[in-house]
Amino acid sequence: MASVRERTLLCSTEPTFALPVQYGLYQTVARLISHALELLLVPQRSKKGSSEGVMENAGEVSTLRGSDAAVKGEAAIKFEFLTTKETFHKFIDSECQDSKEDKGSKNDAVEETAETCVDEPEAKKLKLDHEEKEKAWKSNSKRLRGQNKSRPYTKPTTYDEKRLCLSVIRDNRQCPFGDKCYFHHDVAEYMASKPSDIGDSCYLYDTFGKCGYGLSCRFAKAHTTPDFKTMEKTDLVKAYENRNLVRNSLSKDLQNRLRKRSVTFTKSEEYLRTLKNKKEQQGNGDASEAVTADPTGGERPLSTDAEKQLQHCQDNQPTVKTVGPLTDIDLIKMRPCEKKQVDFRDKLYLAPLTTCGNLPFRRICKRFGADITCGEMAMCTNLLQGQQSEWALLKRHESEDLFGVQLEGCFPDTMTRCAELINNNIDVDFVDINSGCPIDLVYKKGGGCGLMTRTRKFEQIVRGMNYVLDVPLTVKIRTGVQEKCSIAHKLIPEMKNWGIAMITLHGRSREQRYTKLADWDYINSCSKLASPVPLFGNGDILSYEDAMKARETGVSGIMIARGALVKPWIFTEIKESRHWDISSGERLDILRDFTNFGLEHWGSDTQGVEKTRTFMLEWLSFMCRYIPVGLLERVPQKINERPPYYMGRNYLESLMASQNVGDWIRISEMLLGPVPKNFKFLPKHKANAYK
Repeated sequence: MASVRERTLLCSTEPTFALPVQYGLYQTVARLISHALELLLVPQRSKKGSSEGVMENAGEVSTLRGSDAAVKGEAAIKFEFLTTKETFHKFIDSECQDSKEDKGSKNDAVEETAETCVDEPEAKKLKLDHEEKEKAWKSNSKRLRGQNKSRPYTKPTTYDEKRLCLSVIRDNRQCPFGDKCYFHHDVAEYMASKPSDIGDSCYLYDTFGKCGYGLSCRFAKAHTTPDFKTMEKTDLVKAYENRNLVRNSLSKDLQNRLRKRSVTFTKSEEYLRTLKNKKEQQGNGDASEAVTADPTGGERPLSTDAEKQLQHCQDNQPTVKTVGPLTDIDLIKMRPCEKKQVDFRDKLYLAPLTTCGNLPFRRICKRFGADITCGEMAMCTNLLQGQQSEWALLKRHESEDLFGVQLEGCFPDTMTRCAELINNNIDVDFVDINSGCPIDLVYKKGGGCGLMTRTRKFEQIVRGMNYVLDVPLTVKIRTGVQEKCSIAHKLIPEMKNWGIAMITLHGRSREQRYTKLADWDYINSCSKLASPVPLFGNGDILSYEDAMKARETGVSGIMIARGALVKPWIFTEIKESRHWDISSGERLDILRDFTNFGLEHWGSDTQGVEKTRTFMLEWLSFMCRYIPVGLLERVPQKINERPPYYMGRNYLESLMASQNVGDWIRISEMLLGPVPKNFKFLPKHKANAYK
């Protein structure tokens, strides 16, 4: 009688490429045999040997799934790495339970995992044909969307029950609030109740010579004496004394003036006044001829001489009252050729990414070769109100040598004032207008993609912002709003006349969101219309081969968005023209660098640690889609192909391939320690690109 191993090999010798009619039957039989063999190959074993057995048998079982690699929408992975969902999670959980044996029983580990994550949303379904789509629509009228709405949100401050007063952290100064202060002042009591430290070394102390979070730091034992005094490294402190690593912070004085509406917008008011006068003139011009009151009670037309005299008086009337002698500043306006010039051509542009495109992530991408970086989309109204959270999106690290900010708005007055505010108070190389955001919250107000259909307002916004800015103005657009009605080719020639310095075109419409492939043929035709204004193409870039094909279309450069989230080393691959089979250890080092940058940016206390963890988990919801090059049957991986369940070349590679929230939390615990008891997380975005 043949052994199990021989039977596996016999089954694997079946023809992989069957006729279309036989394919469904072959796939069903293969799955049944796979399930039966899985039951035979995974016997009851000891705890220590179970994970090794699952890993060994995964290759044997996966040989029967060779036909599954041809499933529509799935990436083609080598047969020996393919596995089933049950086997994959069994292997991941068995390794995790082995590592937690000394901390508690198996039931405790399961309960802990259940507490730290929320039930995941239902998986996205494959895109159906037109007839099947109509049937599915009738059976289930509620479609799955690409965003997890109403997801649980816990403020990072809630994880720190007892917080130390800032006056104690900063050299034991006297608290100005006295007995009314809500925070703790007894250091011994605070240290007794404080959560245990995460590690033995503090990144801030080792890098800068001083940790500004003192006793509240989660690595405090690295720089705290037995009598609770904070230590410093004098040489490092002096080295960083006059360096401003992060710029564009909101000062308290400016925030107060914005809240009191005492900030003056001189240039904006001049431009808005011209808009108002132009509107009044257009309103008066609607009448067939000008009229004036007749003494008899009727109306008579104005004579030609009277009309000329009235026009002469209006022209001579001063628009602004001036005091003192006129200077060159009053008379001479900056010409477009005198503005700061930026060479955008042949550069790699990291797209402004909401939530994930934070400052620590941009630093990671800069190290891998990104040329242009841009802050996350900021709402102009929130900036004008002085909201600290919105101004944090404008911060710039010293490593970002070519940096811009992206503004979202739908009215000329707010966008022009916001542009002048940015021009006068922060340091940027360019300002970008978001005219491609597809979400309903923005679109229904007339912003984002809505601007593409409001051409008159769009022109007023562009001309107004150009009037007040000393740096180039760029714009990011989509092909249009409706899927089969592209309008970008009509807008681009007009934008050239408006004074746009650079255009970025995402090759999808608003209705498409991120489904279907980007239309690079359309981007190519638009790039010819935009010349000599540089046009960047955006969409579906996940490898250097995709980038090379994109550059062949004639675009001035390429913008990379989701591709950078899945694999931030894509910039290195493009510049070196190679596929990088990066190891799981190197990917963990990238996450470790992100952790250190996050602790530097958000803080090393409990609040900063949990904020860093949250943003890391958001990033891992994209990074888990990466398939190592050595596992692919066909290189390169396509961005619209979802990865099937597969076993990595080691445990860490398998763990990083998991699309389960609990497994992402395990990765974060390797770098940031255990999560708090009340920790919950659900990713912001679903993988709707796999639809």
